[in-house]
Amino acid sequence: MLNKKSIAPAVVIALMLLVTALVQRSEGRLWKCACPGFLWTSDAWGPQTSQLFLDPYSFTHILHGVIFAGLLALLVRHMLTRWRLVMAIATECTWEMIENSNAVIQHYRQATAALGYNGDTILNSLGDIFCCGIGFLLATKLGWRWGVALFVSVELMLTLWIRDSLLLEILMLVHPIDAVKNWQMAH
Repeated sequence: MLNKKSIAPAVVIALMLLVTALVQRSEGRLWKCACPGFLWTSDAWGPQTSQLFLDPYSFTHILHGVIFAGLLALLVRHMLTRWRLVMAIATECTWEMIENSNAVIQHYRQATAALGYNGDTILNSLGDIFCCGIGFLLATKLGWRWGVALFVSVELMLTLWIRDSLLLEILMLVHPIDAVKNWQMAH
């Protein structure tokens, strides 16, 4: 039977998703693109990336969830998993709002291979947050050893598939390297 304690985290997450969507809309982000499709594009360098619900970069958001699960298990281990999930989703919602601010979008265009990047649609941001939650739940179920294995596997898969990954994204945002940018653009 459901009670207030078990429903409360879901209500908090729903409110966070609503606030994230409204903030992004107020910043000029579109709800969804005018492009065909809704769910998935496999073309990391195509115009539908960051526009549909899921794309190859959705895997980096799964890794966000893996990282958050590990960090929160260390930092607030006595907290119930459902409330650590709320904290992970709150962090991801915050990141989505920052990532889709005009200043960060402009930085992506200048520092990375994402030359035509115009920001995520709200649909894609919600997909990214969903993937973070999936990553969190996977890591929680798998434990830290398999969570690390998942992280390394996804990083390698993305590097080979799309010439990008979470660690490469962080590197290129913090300290752009022309050789990496040129390698990525040679896809």
